[in-house]
Amino acid sequence: MSELVGVYALWYREVKVFLRERSRIVASFVNPLIWIIAFGFGLGASVSFAGTRYIDFIFPGIIAMNVIFTSVFFGLYMVWDKRVDFFKEVMVAPLRRTTLFVGKMLGGCTDSLIQAGILLIVGPLLGIKYTAYALAVLLIFILLAAAGMVSIGLAIGAHMTSFEGFGLVQSFVILPLFFLSGALYPLDNLPIWLKSATYINPLSYVVDGMRGALLGINYFPIALDFSITLAFVVAMIAAGTLSFNKMT
Repeated sequence: MSELVGVYALWYREVKVFLRERSRIVASFVNPLIWIIAFGFGLGASVSFAGTRYIDFIFPGIIAMNVIFTSVFFGLYMVWDKRVDFFKEVMVAPLRRTTLFVGKMLGGCTDSLIQAGILLIVGPLLGIKYTAYALAVLLIFILLAAAGMVSIGLAIGAHMTSFEGFGLVQSFVILPLFFLSGALYPLDNLPIWLKSATYINPLSYVVDGMRGALLGINYFPIALDFSITLAFVVAMIAAGTLSFNKMT
């Protein structure tokens, strides 16, 4: 029971911190909205795919971008917690390291889900139409992507002691994952070397799964999208847990 209480306490703390920092909520909503407006209505005025508006095409990708950035960035708070000695107090608690990781990871997932939920609410105002099935699949992929990306952020944060170091590593993780995921363009006509990179990018399957549910435009079978996304999440949770167990 104490382990469950520990998970809840860490989750509750992360959610409270997020809700108190209104600037984070505003920034997490405004930044992707700018991308949607700039690309969807700007470039989208002259581009469409398979008879689909460009803004509809990139909407799942922008949601994925929001999840990627906010989830990995969550690991930066690990560095902050270590700087202010909060995490030292947590580590001396009679809790397993796995419990600490799960509590932090669930807190980060909740933050990402709230931010993605704001975009989903705004979607209909931009002409995005959902079905119950599409919304359910979107939420599943958002949650899975958040769990995997938060785990990456925490694994990086567990080994970092400076904000600058975290930012450098973060850039090497976030930008390739996003730009090679097909979030802003279709995968059909890419050169072989670039297409190969998208195949090994787990976020390609997240974006493809969400786009398939929303628009019916799939590059991969939905079962493959879900399977690879789930395998990615399991692997990242295992990596994050191992990083916490080795953290000093």
